[in-house]
Amino acid sequence: MELSLTAVTILCVTGFLAGGINTLAGGGSNLTLPALMLLGLPADVANGTNRIAVLMQCVVGVRGFDQHKLLDRPAILPILIPNILGGLLGALAAALLPNLYLKPVLLLTILSMTVIILVKPEVIAPPLGTATLSPAQHKGAWWSLFAAGVYGGFVQAGVGFILLAVLAGGLRYDLLRANALKTVCALAFTSVALVIFIAFDQVSWVPGLILASGSMLGAQLAVKVAVRASQNSIQWFLFLMTVCAVTASLVF
Repeated sequence: MELSLTAVTILCVTGFLAGGINTLAGGGSNLTLPALMLLGLPADVANGTNRIAVLMQCVVGVRGFDQHKLLDRPAILPILIPNILGGLLGALAAALLPNLYLKPVLLLTILSMTVIILVKPEVIAPPLGTATLSPAQHKGAWWSLFAAGVYGGFVQAGVGFILLAVLAGGLRYDLLRANALKTVCALAFTSVALVIFIAFDQVSWVPGLILASGSMLGAQLAVKVAVRASQNSIQWFLFLMTVCAVTASLVF
């Protein structure tokens, strides 16, 4: 992979956009994965390399949400247990198998979220003050978090939509706090996945770190936008991103 000025610019810009999109909604990897492959990385190496940027944007995002007191710390461990277990399984599968088998699952999930946001938005965006649930109180949410971890460990692209569906739709978090917990989940299973991809020599460090530099700036800006935005604004941004993700899934 040649790192010309054009290549570096593409990585920085797509990283910045993806960092912001992932922090506020999901689907940023639909930009970064094609960019990495366009610049010459094989699909499996692009999948592993992308995790560097995702990891670093999540570190920035979690820190930012926590500074604004939006992170439900007591909920982190119960939510992370199924998510990390799934992420470990998914990353192992990704290191050994082609990553096309879960695409229909992602497409169906995103399409469902798009319809729900339009038809019954209170499902994915519960009113402020709604009592939240723990995975222990909602067994379906436990298994959904596990499945989200499997998918995220496997391919990453679009996992934010699945996590938001579980955290907001299942556990009843408002979208701002759901985004904070979603970022923690992504940080956890991405850390596990990155270790596995490194072990299988499927990470290209230089383009990954360049991509990460842009994604960290995007995540930092997105947190500042999120804490000032209304839930309704976040909801419609989420809707826009689901439409974009569906289009990208159909095209690619």
